[in-house]
Amino acid sequence: MVIASFLFFLALFVAVGLASVFRAQKSRHDYYIASRSVGPLLTGLSAVATNNSGYMFIGVIGYTYAVGLAAVWLMIGWIAGDFLASLIVHRRLRDATERTGEASFGAVIARWTGVDMPIWRRLAAIITILFLGSYAAAQIAAGGKALNGVLGWEQTTGAWIVAAMVLSYSIAGGIRASIWTDAVQSIVMIVAMALLVIAGFSALGGWEPTVSAWRAIPDFYDLVPPDLVLPGMAGLALFVVGWLFAGLSVIGQPHIMVRFMALDSPRNMVIARVYYYGFFIAFYMLATVAGMLARLHLPELATLDPEMALPTMAVKLLSPFMVGVILAGIFAATMSTADSLVLSCSAAITHDLLPGTTENPVILKLATAAVTALALGIALTGSGSVFSLVILSWSTLAVAFGPLLLLLAFGRRIPEWGAVFTMAVGISVALGWRWAGLHGAVYEGMPGIIAGLVVGLALSRAKSTSAFSA
Repeated sequence: MVIASFLFFLALFVAVGLASVFRAQKSRHDYYIASRSVGPLLTGLSAVATNNSGYMFIGVIGYTYAVGLAAVWLMIGWIAGDFLASLIVHRRLRDATERTGEASFGAVIARWTGVDMPIWRRLAAIITILFLGSYAAAQIAAGGKALNGVLGWEQTTGAWIVAAMVLSYSIAGGIRASIWTDAVQSIVMIVAMALLVIAGFSALGGWEPTVSAWRAIPDFYDLVPPDLVLPGMAGLALFVVGWLFAGLSVIGQPHIMVRFMALDSPRNMVIARVYYYGFFIAFYMLATVAGMLARLHLPELATLDPEMALPTMAVKLLSPFMVGVILAGIFAATMSTADSLVLSCSAAITHDLLPGTTENPVILKLATAAVTALALGIALTGSGSVFSLVILSWSTLAVAFGPLLLLLAFGRRIPEWGAVFTMAVGISVALGWRWAGLHGAVYEGMPGIIAGLVVGLALSRAKSTSAFSA
C-alpha cells in the first residue's frame, strides 16, 4: 500500500508536468520564463514549493530535532528577511524582465540599466551552474534519504527516481511544467506535513501530554540556541539577524526569482506575495512542530542521523497508505526545487554562457539533460548533509547576486568592472567566513552581503529618477 500510494502521486506529478506540453511554445522565453504569462496563484504556490525544498522536510526538521524550540528563531528570521527582500526587489525585477526582454536571471541583471555586462554575465553563469548544480544534487540526495528511511531502499534508487522524473517533464514543458507541478506539489507537501503532525500529537495523547514530555527534555524549551558566538540575548539577536540575512538571500536564488519574473503582470505581485507567504508560514510552522515531535517519538536518532527524523517517524505512526502520502510529499519537495534548479542552470548555459542566443528546442533540452546528469552524479558520489550543502550553495548565490540586485533596485548604476569586483568581494568574504569556521556562529551570507553592498555602493552612482522608475 505504501508503494501504491507513493506511485500514484508520482504519476500525478509527471502527468501534470507532461500536460504542460500542450501550452508550450518553441522559444527560449517560453521554456525559461513561460512567456511571462503565469498568474499570481500559480506564481505564489510555485515559489513556495521551490523554496520549501527537501531541505525543509529533511534539514529543518533535523535541526529542530537537535536544538528544540530555539529552532523557531530560524523560521522567524528567515521569513522576515524573505519578506523584506520581496518588498525591495521582486516587482522591480519583474519590470526589468519585461524591459530587457531577457529570459534568464543573470541576463536581466546584466542588462538592468540598458547596457550589457557580458563578462559579469558569463561569470554569473559559471557560478550559477556550479552552485545551483550542487544545490540540485542536495535535493536529489534528500529524495534518496526519504526512500531509504521509509522503504529501506538504497539511497541511490531514490536519487535516480527524482532525477528521471525531473528530466521527463522539464524537457517536455520547461518552466511551465515546473510551475504546474509545483502547484500540485505544494498542496501535497502541506497536507503530508499536517497529517504527520496530527498523528504525532495523537500518538502521545494530545496537546497536554506532548507539552509535558517536551518539558522533560533538558534545555528543549530553551529559546536560546546552543553554541552561540555570544552568550545570552546578544548571541540570540546575532543569530536571528544572521538568519534574517539568510531569508533576504532569496533574491540571489535564480530558481526562486524566475517564478516572479514569469508573473503575468507586475500589478499582480501583491496577490502572488499573499499566496506565497500564506503557504510559507503555515508550512514552516508545521515543519518545526514535526521536528519537535520527532524528538519524542524517535529519541534514538539523537546519536544517529536527525535528518532521517521525518521519514522514520512516518513509518512508526501512520498507516501504509499515509506513509506513501508522506513519502510523496518529501519527493514533491525535492522535485519542486530540483526541477527549478536544473532549468536555471540550463538557462545560464544556453542564454548566458554559450556565444550568441539560441531558440533551438533541442539545444535547450540537451542543456537541461546535461545539468540533470551532473546533479545526479554529485548526489550519487555522496553529498553529505542536505542542510549544510543547501546553506553553502544558498549563501554563495546570495552574496554573488544579492548585493548587486539590491543596488540596482535602489537605483544605483555600477560599471561592469565594479559589478565583477562586488561579486568577488561578497563571495570571498562568505567563503572565507565559512573556511574560518565562523559559519556556525553567524550565517556566512550576512558578512558577504554586507561587504558586497559596501564595496558596490562605493563603486556605483545614482541613476536618474526616470531610469529608476522605469
